[in-house]
Amino acid sequence: MAKEKAYKLLALQEGITNSKAKELIDKGLVTVGCKKVMIARREISADTVFKVKEMQSVRKIFEDDDILAVDKPAHMNTSEVEATYKDYILLNRLDRETSGVMLFAKNKEFQARAIKEFKENKVYKEYIAVVDGKVAEEMMCDLPITTIKGKTAKSKIDKKNGKSAKTTVYPLMIEGHKSKVKVVIETGRTHQIRVHLAHLNLPIIGDTLYGKPSTKVHRMLLHSKLTKIFNYTFESPEPKEFKTYGF
Repeated sequence: MAKEKAYKLLALQEGITNSKAKELIDKGLVTVGCKKVMIARREISADTVFKVKEMQSVRKIFEDDDILAVDKPAHMNTSEVEATYKDYILLNRLDRETSGVMLFAKNKEFQARAIKEFKENKVYKEYIAVVDGKVAEEMMCDLPITTIKGKTAKSKIDKKNGKSAKTTVYPLMIEGHKSKVKVVIETGRTHQIRVHLAHLNLPIIGDTLYGKPSTKVHRMLLHSKLTKIFNYTFESPEPKEFKTYGF
């Protein structure tokens, strides 16, 4: 049976360029059957039929003279959100498959004040996650984290050389062997929640790097729900994917 690289087949099916097809696969928007296509250059059967998920748009939550808060959809890189608001100054990042609240400063003075709040761990950051495992009581992980940066970043627990990190997990609901949890972080290390939850044997559903791949959802079930800074409070509603497991 004839085979071809996934991104080339997708380009033919959708009538798009090869580079656009590769981008869609890299974003995690392409599936075959119930499985997400993970490698754009993987050779697969030439008669494969793809399904492409539509990318949602960034939604504005709030804006005044100092700050802009937006709701980032899953599958969108932080750099793409920055490009949408290129006249503003990014204050926090979210992983590509993490949705929810992102903040921008609208002037240098507010940026300096906000960065100081982040550095002093005075910004309240609350996330929602669906994990593999039963969470019936509050738990905490404060193990330091080291990040190795290359083409893609990857973090790990590193008690000797890592930077301090603290994550607190609160139970919300249990359904079967899965739990919906509230996660509050005092620090903001790269992939902190994902690494700490994996260390607690509570991998995030849909996290193909540290967690639990799933055929039911095609994104990581991690959402930045609530952020508080100074006298501002910004909230993003949970995406519909979080109801997949009965939550």
